[in-house]
Formats: sequence, C-alpha cells, structure tokens
Amino acid sequence: MSLTREQALDCFHSDDLLGIGMEADGVRRRLHPEGVVSYIIDRNINYTNFCTEYCTFCAFYRPLKGKMAAEGYILDFDTIYAKIEETEELGGTGVLMQGGIHPDLKIDWFEALFSGIKQRFPKIWLHCLSASEILAIAEYSEIDLRTTIARLRDAGLDSIPGGGAEILDDDVRKRIARLKCRTEDWVSVHRTAHQLGMRTTATMMFGVGETFEQRINHFEVVRQLQEETGGFTAFIPWSFQPNNTALGGRGWEEATSVEYLKTLAISRMFLDNIHNVQSSWVTQGLKVLQMGLRFGGNDVGSVMLEENVVRAAGTANCTTEEELRRLIRDAGFKPVQRDTLYNTCFLN
Repeated sequence: MSLTREQALDCFHSDDLLGIGMEADGVRRRLHPEGVVSYIIDRNINYTNFCTEYCTFCAFYRPLKGKMAAEGYILDFDTIYAKIEETEELGGTGVLMQGGIHPDLKIDWFEALFSGIKQRFPKIWLHCLSASEILAIAEYSEIDLRTTIARLRDAGLDSIPGGGAEILDDDVRKRIARLKCRTEDWVSVHRTAHQLGMRTTATMMFGVGETFEQRINHFEVVRQLQEETGGFTAFIPWSFQPNNTALGGRGWEEATSVEYLKTLAISRMFLDNIHNVQSSWVTQGLKVLQMGLRFGGNDVGSVMLEENVVRAAGTANCTTEEELRRLIRDAGFKPVQRDTLYNTCFLN
C-alpha cells in the first residue's frame, strides 16, 4: 500500500534517513524479490540545441536569434546515423533522442528521421521526444496531439521519455519555465501515448525551490495517471544542477545527497504502482548511486555513451559498463543488462 500525502510529508520532514531508506528498500524487495539491479547501454542524442522556451534551469539550449544563436546546431541525418551505428557497435540497444523546440522542425522532419533510422538500424529502440517537443510538433504542424503521436509511432518512435516534467505543479512551472507546457499538457501527452499502446517513463527534476507539498503533488499526478493507464515503465528522479544556468545564477544551491536519497526513497514508497525506480549517477555520482540501491532504486539507468544537457550545467560524472556492474555487485545485487522496456537482455 502506498504512502498517503500526510505520510509522505512526514517522511520529508523526518530526520530518520536510514529508517526511510529501509522502508523504501522493503518496497523494492517486494516488487523485485529476485535481487537484481538493471542497467541499459544506450546513447543520448540531442538533435538540436536551438530552443524557444528559455527555461531558467537549462544551460544547454540556445535561442534562435542573438549572439548565442551562433553556437546553435541542428544535426544532419548522416551525423545521427553515424552516432547510432557506433552505439550498436558498442553493444547499445537504443537511443534517447531529445532536442530544443524549433519551429522549423515539423512532423515531416521527424517522420523522415525515424523511418530512416529504422530502415538502417531495425533493432535499435527509439525512446525519443519529451512532451514539450511533441506538443510543439503538433502545434507547428497544425495537427492534433493524437494524430501527431500516432504518426510518430508509425514512423518508428517506440516509446516516450518523461523529460520536461520537472515539477508537475503549475506554480513551480510558471516560475522556472514560464513558456513550457503546463502539468495537464504533459499528462495529456503521456495519456495519449498510453492509449495508443506506447509505454513511457515519468521523471522529476527537484531542487528548484519547490516545497515538499509540491513534490508530493508531482507524485500524485504520476500515480493517478499510472492507476488510469498502467503505461509508465519507470520513475526517474534527479536533482537540479545549477551551474551555468539562469536559476543557478540567483544563488541556488544544489540538493544534497541526503535530500536526493530521501526523495528517491519517498518516491519508491509513494509510487508502488510503478514497477521500476531509477537511482541516478549522472547528477549524484557513483557512490550516491550505489547507496540509492538500498533506498528503493532497482535500476541504475544507462551507461550513457553520450550525454550533453547535464554536462552543460557543469556536471561531468561518467562510468563504464564494467564499473556499473562492479558497483551493483558490491551493493549485494546481481547486475542485469536490460532494454528500454526493462526486459532482461543478459544476466550474469
């Protein structure tokens, strides 16, 4: 049985970090009694860093005009194909592809890209486009949301990541990303994808000045949609990285490791209707990742052959498959390579 709002709030205010971790570990053991921890080999490809949304927490994207526009790019298809070819050669099974909001990139561009990838790399899983990107594609292409997602799916899109969720509370969203889609818009994208037979993930970027109550609002939105559709494969929380961002320039301090572990554990207990919760190394580093496996996490995410967005914020943690497997074993689990839908590829 999941936490109530009141219980979750009590956990956020509690100093009993180890007790909270043990409770979350109990939920993990109930859902994953086999004692394995999974990871994936894939690549993050950012097809453009041009963007019209100007979120205060982002250090990666560039405006379409002005002196910073000279640093912007749109990857050509051959460059993307080359990155995917290398990914397959290194044992990767999929790509996570996201980019900025660019009004010139309409649905025809994405249909050509996805179909071209599938023709050349039929085994590669395409886990692509945030809710904000999909909504923009629909708007700029002058078609409705359901048609947009269906056409992208038919062109080769396999699943949708949870990016752009940040905090699913509109007061927070208006403060940190006033041009970005609202909570109900994000929900509509994922609900529609689930109705069309696609799986998606849910994410949360915390540590942007939100209250504990607003974090719980986020959990409730995700839990309710999962109750309705069952379409989420995983929940992935990570902490805001303030360096080189407009929000960080206002003196924002990064969430501590204790705050991260507590939030991870509470998310595991609150969202017990989502089978997988990921412990992140990209923002917190490998030691906190390893601790997260005893605070409710059953997955360590991707070896991540390429990552650009968090790196732009000054965080450059990196790892290898061998290191992830060692960390998993040392934490008392068996490492499992998985695919994007959390199916086991290898167990040893």
